[in-house]
Amino acid sequence: MTWLKERGIASVAESVLNSEELDKTVARLVVAARNDGYAQGYAECSHHVVNALKVDWDTSRSATHGVNTHGVNTYAALVARKTEFNNLQLPVIDLINVSLQSEDYVVQLKEIVGA
Repeated sequence: MTWLKERGIASVAESVLNSEELDKTVARLVVAARNDGYAQGYAECSHHVVNALKVDWDTSRSATHGVNTHGVNTYAALVARKTEFNNLQLPVIDLINVSLQSEDYVVQLKEIVGA
């Protein structure tokens, strides 16, 4: 029980936060958010240029929010990545839940986190 108080909780948290599944999902979410942010920024900039210069600027092929950008709908991609993140199932969480229901949960937690 001493291990759990001194290092166990931190070790369990690290095993969750350092899981490969979480890393990959967060990386994909960050990329999708960045791409959509660029698309929205470009659309806003284009809007200001059109208004300031009083010209018709063809933005039909530009990166705009909710419109195809090089064949990718950036907003839809962002929504999909958010959904993927929100529905993420981490195997390590399942292992932790199972171990917490057993009599020797400290021993099992040590095995999971490699302590």
